[in-house]
Amino acid sequence: MADELISIIEIARTYGKRPQSIHKIVQRFGIETKKIRSEESRGQLISYILVKDYERIQEYLSEPEESDGELLNGNIPGVFYLIQLEPNHDPGRYKLGFASNMDERLRSHKTAAPFATVIATWPCKLLWEKTAIDSITANSEKLYTEVFRTDDIQQVRKRCDDFFALMPSFD
Repeated sequence: MADELISIIEIARTYGKRPQSIHKIVQRFGIETKKIRSEESRGQLISYILVKDYERIQEYLSEPEESDGELLNGNIPGVFYLIQLEPNHDPGRYKLGFASNMDERLRSHKTAAPFATVIATWPCKLLWEKTAIDSITANSEKLYTEVFRTDDIQQVRKRCDDFFALMPSFD
């Protein structure tokens, strides 16, 4: 498994950036980190990402400087998703979030929740993600970062539909 991971610190060194900057990029792309202790880090927890996710970071960091402004101002287009994590055993548990590549994002979620099902997606800018989550989950129980529980998943979908109906379209 260690062969498949790369540390945030190593990425930061490679690109001459601070680890905090890399963490922000990782978070904005919706990439999950894994915290691992190693002898190399004197027993401290270090954040790692999958090498396949690193390729997205590499691509982004290799683009011309103008893209930095796009990422920082949240103007990256993608989709906002509503995923039911355990449809048969816990139908009220769901995850919301932003993805620039929904297929890849779902594949990533299925490592932890193999029965996860996408209920719906909506065109979205990264900048809207936090506001959408706050608005949509007002009546849900927060279980974890971007993971919630509700008594009525269809009501959550309706809240998503209502929220995104108010947002401007973009190309």
